[in-house]
Amino acid sequence: MDRLPLSMNAHSTRSPSGFSLAETMVVIGILSLVGLALSTMIVFFYRSNAFLLEQTSAVDSVRRGLTRTFESLREATYGEDGSYPIASAATSSVVIYSDIDSDFSVERIRFWLYNGTFYQVTTNAGGNPPTYAGQPPATTTIATYVRNSNTTPIFRYFDANGVELTGAAVDLSEVASIRTRLDVDLNPLRLPNVVTLEETATLRNLR
Repeated sequence: MDRLPLSMNAHSTRSPSGFSLAETMVVIGILSLVGLALSTMIVFFYRSNAFLLEQTSAVDSVRRGLTRTFESLREATYGEDGSYPIASAATSSVVIYSDIDSDFSVERIRFWLYNGTFYQVTTNAGGNPPTYAGQPPATTTIATYVRNSNTTPIFRYFDANGVELTGAAVDLSEVASIRTRLDVDLNPLRLPNVVTLEETATLRNLR
């Protein structure tokens, strides 16, 4: 019986790519181990840094909300009904008039803290002549788990010379800038990890 050429025998024991079955299985095994190792490293990274990632996300969320707050304070102006730009000023709340959505209509805005949550309540003017009375407000949550102590007010008020205005009743006509501070506990289920966000807004239309 004629024997097959040696070259044909060698070719028949290898895959078309040039690897034998054993070599192919070894490569697959190595790739599987590498994939498993990478997956384990990724899972370990996210488990080890879960709180850091959560903290970063929470800080960014609060910071974005406060940025809108500061913008509204800076642009405080007379209301559609002629009201003075600042309607009331307290340590845990402030009411201003400002065109926060750039629709050429001034809204009445209340920023206030209630049960550890910092809110923004917006009311649009309606009617002719325009009025804010009786108009439905819209409430937005800016920050949760706010932990300001009794000695750490959210709002502080200053006159044009930078002198702080104190007392039970702040003279609204003297307010030139408002300093806002929020102490936020980003994850109340963990050990105390309070982040402080603070900024001062100069009321441009009251200079």
